[in-house]
Amino acid sequence: MTDIEIYRKRLERIEELIAELSEHSKRGAVIIVEGKRDIISMKRLGIEGSFELATHQSLFNFSERIAKLGCEVIILTDWDRRGDLLAVKLSEYFDNFGVKPELQIRNKLKLLTQKEIKDVESLYTYISKLRSKTGSSFDQEYGI
Repeated sequence: MTDIEIYRKRLERIEELIAELSEHSKRGAVIIVEGKRDIISMKRLGIEGSFELATHQSLFNFSERIAKLGCEVIILTDWDRRGDLLAVKLSEYFDNFGVKPELQIRNKLKLLTQKEIKDVESLYTYISKLRSKTGSSFDQEYGI
């Protein structure tokens, strides 16, 4: 397999995950991220919806407040050490409040990108680079 084929396959898988994330958010899911730049990156990728920052209050209170909303919860923290710890802690709290958070998208993004990037805020730039390397166009892909 050539480098271009590897990049193309990786891009395809990442774009599938972004589309899945977008579908969840359209159905009212709350996407939990660490910072404002994460939200900017997500919006640049076409994901609208409800974002919450997990880093501005106690995790217990934060989890309790989100759990009371009664909606699907997607944890999309960075895949560095701090983000991993945050994801584990949030999962534990949400489990205690009877909410099963979605972690698969984060885990798959981590596997696909961990040698290249470590955070959500870099996702838009990374996808743009992959599109450039493979000749794929965001405009064509998303009808813009």
